[in-house]
Formats: sequence, structure tokens, C-alpha cells
Amino acid sequence: MTTLGIVGTGFVADLYMASLATFPALKLAAAHDHRPEALSRFAARWPVPQAASLPDLLHRVGPGGLILNLTNPSAHYEISRQCLTAGLHVYSEKPLAMRTADARALTDLAAAKGLLIASAPCSALSEAAQTLGAALRDPRTGTPRLIYAELDDGYIPQAPYRQWLSDSGAPWPAQDEFEVGCTVEHAGYYLTWLMALFGPVRSVTAASASLVAAELPTPNPAPDFSTATLFFHSGMVARLTCSIIAPHNHAIRIVTDKGIVELDQAWNNTAPVRFRSRFPLRRRLVTSPIARRMRLAGPTHPKVGRWGAASMNFALGPAEMVQALAENRPCRMSADLALHLTEVTLAIQQAGDHTGAQAMTTTFAPVAPMPWAQSLRGAT
Repeated sequence: MTTLGIVGTGFVADLYMASLATFPALKLAAAHDHRPEALSRFAARWPVPQAASLPDLLHRVGPGGLILNLTNPSAHYEISRQCLTAGLHVYSEKPLAMRTADARALTDLAAAKGLLIASAPCSALSEAAQTLGAALRDPRTGTPRLIYAELDDGYIPQAPYRQWLSDSGAPWPAQDEFEVGCTVEHAGYYLTWLMALFGPVRSVTAASASLVAAELPTPNPAPDFSTATLFFHSGMVARLTCSIIAPHNHAIRIVTDKGIVELDQAWNNTAPVRFRSRFPLRRRLVTSPIARRMRLAGPTHPKVGRWGAASMNFALGPAEMVQALAENRPCRMSADLALHLTEVTLAIQQAGDHTGAQAMTTTFAPVAPMPWAQSLRGAT
């Protein structure tokens, strides 16, 4: 049995705790935060032993255990490096590191020590993402030609984000969110889906901008808007847009030669996947106003909540790592996938208005569908 530990007990840690509760076999040994008040607040909400220091946490979990690195993004590299050095596997919140070179150093260290390292998001393993994949493998939907994906969050500078609290009372980390940027924070929610479906990205042509920097509570905000055209080695092309300005839109539309496969909410593990067929009508080409819902044939994974981020099971990634270790097989949440995600995401965020096409230097092996996502109801 693989024992788990948590380092970092801020806002997102509560979401992980609610998710871990859906996997009773995942045993949490302890949690640690360098801020005693944050750790005490967290432990008052959740029945988790408190580790006084990172070395104490690593000792309690033990070599071969799994650390969930939920610290601030700027600390991800150093914390993960210490965990790997101590002989523990690592699942890191996004990003793996704030520099591609640091992310590569982590994956190299993990490989040298025979350890697993992966990074969020893990929603590519969710029912919604896996249903999307099954729909695209179904001949009834046709061959994919083009993808439009949106991760716009609304005009966040005017949102009451200072009032956003987690279950344990941790405040939403506004300064970190704005300094890390919406692209690094959110692009992965669709990038990982697309990478799992279509393989590695060959090149990125992107632009990014800071448009509401004066309205943000930090002197060093990251770009608050980005748009990218992604060219995959497989031949697929996708457009991905992220912002904290444009009206809320988390939809993805995959245009095929027979119609459109669509989904409205990346952050909902059970968001319906629908297919709209295309057909000629008199002198026009029409996309059907009636959408057919695509459903998997059997049960999928444990569910958490119904609204917002609570509708995502944040433990799908750690559970996949633990199961891969138990079954001695390649992990779907691989180190190479995490590294490639980091490189692509940073290429988009750092593009500015002049970078042009950027060739990616990393790659990863194909990601196998989940075993329960092989077929759709009614598929022939």
C-alpha cells in the first residue's frame, strides 16, 4: 500500500481532501505547512496528523510513499526536489515548475531514482474527458479536423474574490493566482485533454498580454489573456484561449467531417458530451440544433460535489499513480506528459506580442484511455 502525505494546506488542499475521501484505499499519513496557523486551521477541519516540518512529513510517509505538493507555484520545484531526493514519488499541483529547465531537472531526477512524478490537472482522467475521447473514436462522429477551446473566467478583477474561502477557511490566494497567471493556472485543463487525445504538440504560435494589470492587487501580474494555435505531431490543430477578462466560457468544440463534438464545462467531471450532426438542407449546410448526448457504457469513477471546482475529483491523478505502482505498469499521468505540459503552457504565457512560432523540445508516449472508457452506449 502506498502512503500519502500533503505539503501545503492552503485553498486547494480542501478540494484534495474532499476528493481523497472518495478513494478509501488512499491512506493519508500527515500534512505539513510552513505556516503554523494554516496547518492548524486545516487540521481543525480534517482529521489529519500534523507534521512539524517537511523532513518530519517525509519520515512519516516513508520511502516509496507519495507526496502531494500543494504549495505555492514558486515553491513547487524545490519542494518536489527534496521529496524525490528522499525517495518519495511526487504529485504536484500545476505547474510542475515555473521554468521548463527546472521541470526537466525534476523529471530527470525522478527517472534516475526510479520514482514517479506527475502534475495536475488530472481531469483528463475524468468521465467528461474520457467520454469525449470515446466519442471521437466512434465512427459515427467522423474524423476530427479542428478544435476550439476556451478557458475564459469572466472579469475576475471585479469579482468578490477576497470573500472566497475554502472549507477550512483558507482564503483564495489572489496574489499567487494573478502573479502565476490564468494561462499557467488554467490552460492545462484542456491541454491535457488534447494531449491525451492527439499526442504531443509540435509547435505553438501564441500571443499573450496584460490588459487589466492596474486592477490587480500585485505589482507583478502575469499576462491575463492568451491565445494559442497548437500544431500537433498527429496533424491536429487547436486554438486555445485563456483570460480573466472575457465572459465565462469553458467550452470545447471539436469540428469533425460529420459535425461537432462539444462540451460546455471543463471543470465538471460529469459535464455532458454532445454531438451535433451536419447535413445539407436545400441550398444550405446546416448543423443540427438537436444534440445527441454521448454516454459511456458503464460506471466510471467516484464523484465529488456538483458545483464549480467541487465537481472535479482532484484525487484521480494520485489514485492513478498509486494504481500504476501497484500494477507495475506505465502511469497515465507520466513525468514526460507533465514536462511537455509545462513547456507548452509556458510557451503560451510568455509569448507576448512578438514571439511567433515556437518548436517544442519535449514529447511523451501515448496516453491509454481509462479501462472503463472503451465504448459508448449504443455504439456498434
